[in-house]
Amino acid sequence: MMAAKGSVVVGVLAIVAYALVVSEVAIAAQISSFNRTSFPDGFVFGAASSAYQFEGAAKEGGKGPNIWDTFTHEFPGKISNGSTGDVADDFYHRYKEDVKVLKFIGLDGFRMSISWARVLPRGKLSGGVNKEGIAFYNNVINDLLSKGIQPFITIFHWDLPQALEDEYGGFLSPHIVNDFRDFAELCFKEFGDRVKHWITMNEPWSYSYGGYDAGLLAPGRCSAFMAFCPKGNSGTEPYIVTHNLLLSHAAAVKLYKEKYQAYQKGQIGITLVTYWMIPYSNSKADKDAAQRALDFMYGWFIEPLSFGEYPKSMRRLVGKRLPRFTKEQAMLVKGSFDFLGLNYYIANYVLNVPTSNSVNLSYTTDSLSNQTAFRNGVAIGRPTGVPAFFMYPKGLKDLLVYTKEKYNDPVIYITENGMGDNNNVTTEEGIKDPQRVYFYNQHLLSLKNAIAAGVKVKGYFTWAFLDNFEWLSGYTQRFGIVYVDFKDGLKRYPKHSALWFKKFLLK
Repeated sequence: MMAAKGSVVVGVLAIVAYALVVSEVAIAAQISSFNRTSFPDGFVFGAASSAYQFEGAAKEGGKGPNIWDTFTHEFPGKISNGSTGDVADDFYHRYKEDVKVLKFIGLDGFRMSISWARVLPRGKLSGGVNKEGIAFYNNVINDLLSKGIQPFITIFHWDLPQALEDEYGGFLSPHIVNDFRDFAELCFKEFGDRVKHWITMNEPWSYSYGGYDAGLLAPGRCSAFMAFCPKGNSGTEPYIVTHNLLLSHAAAVKLYKEKYQAYQKGQIGITLVTYWMIPYSNSKADKDAAQRALDFMYGWFIEPLSFGEYPKSMRRLVGKRLPRFTKEQAMLVKGSFDFLGLNYYIANYVLNVPTSNSVNLSYTTDSLSNQTAFRNGVAIGRPTGVPAFFMYPKGLKDLLVYTKEKYNDPVIYITENGMGDNNNVTTEEGIKDPQRVYFYNQHLLSLKNAIAAGVKVKGYFTWAFLDNFEWLSGYTQRFGIVYVDFKDGLKRYPKHSALWFKKFLLK
C-alpha cells in the first residue's frame, strides 16, 4: 500500500508536467472545427474499463477466483502471451489517482464493471457477501461522483466466479439465471442509490463465441473446427450459453424495473458488439451473406431483445441446435432494456459460402459466410496496431442508422470505440499517438452525422481509459488514451489523444 500511495503523487505530477510540455499548437492543429458543443446538451463523453483488465489485486480484499484467473494460469505461454490480470493496472489500489486523471481530461462518465467474485467470492449469496469488496466499489463510486463523473456500471464483464463454473458449468446451465439475478440485486441494493446507468453484461457475443466456439477467451471451450482447442464441445454450446445469457439479462432487468427503478430512478440496458458487414460484391449471394453475418453476430442478441425471437436465418441454418424461447421467456426478453450499449471497432467485407466445408458443426461455419478486411488487395480502411483491425468510421453511422430503422429506434450509448497500438515503443514514443487522434476525430464526426440522421445517441465512451490487459493479447497491445508504463511502477501518462479529448471537451 505504501508504494501505491507514493505512485499517486508521482502519477499526478507526471500529468501536470506532461500537460505543460505538450505543444498546445500541435494538439489544436489536430482538432476538427467541431467540439463537444456540436453534440446535444447532456451528451455524455466518457472512458471505459473492466474489472479483470484494470483492477489487479487478484487475491486481495477477500476476492474469490474467477474463470479468467483460472484461464490465464491454466495454459501459460498459450493464453494472453503468457500474461495475466493478477496485477493489471492495479486500479484496486490506484483508483484515486485514476479518478483525478479522468477529471483532468474533463470526462463526464466512467464505465467500469463489478467483479462478481470480489463481492460474492463463491458466486452465490449463500456463500457470503464480501464486505471489503462492497466497500471498494462504494469508495470508487463515491470518488467519481465527488469529481462530477457519472459511473456507468457493467454488472458482468466476463469474469464469472470459478465456483459457479465448477458447480454447474456457469452459463451452460439454466441455474445461472437465478444466481446472476441475485448478484445483480446485490449491486442494485448496495450501489443503486447513486448509480443511474446499469449495463447488465458486456458483449455477450464475445463471451459465447470467444469462450465456447473459438476457445480464445475464458473458459476456453471450443468446437473441433478450431486448431487450438483446450476443452472441446459439440458445436451447440455457444447457442446454449447465449440463451442463458439473454435469460439472465432479462431476469435482472425485470427485477430492477419491478423493485428498484421507481425510487432509484436509474436506467438499465445491455452492451452488444458487432462489426459492420459490407457485401464483398454487388451479387445477391454476397448481399445475403452480409446480412447473415450481421444476423449471426448482432441479430443473435438484438432480435430477441427487440422482437422476442432469434433471426430467421439462424433458425433455418442452425436448426435444432438453436434453443427456442417459450412464450413466457420471449415476453421476458422482448423489450428488456431502457437503452442499448453498442461497442464498435471495425467493418468487414463478407463473401457467400454456398455450403459448409466443415464436417464438424460450428458456430464459425453456420452462417455460410466468410469475412475479410481486403477486397481486390485493398484494405477496407487505414491500418491500426492490431493486424485484423482497420479503421472504418463510416461503419459507425451505418450501424447506428441500421439499428434505428430495424430495431425500434432505441436510445443508444456508444459504450466502446477505440484502436490499439503495438506495445513495442518507449514511453516517450507511446504518448505520441496522432493515429489515435485521427481515429477519434473521424469516428466522432461519423457519430455526429448519425445523430443528425435522427439516431438517439446519448453518450460515447472511449476504449480504453488506460492501457491494460487486453484479453487474448495480454499486454502486447495498447488501447488506452492514457499510457501505462508496465516497466516502471505502472506510472500513468496522458497520451496526445487524452489531451485532444481535453481540448475537445472544453466548452
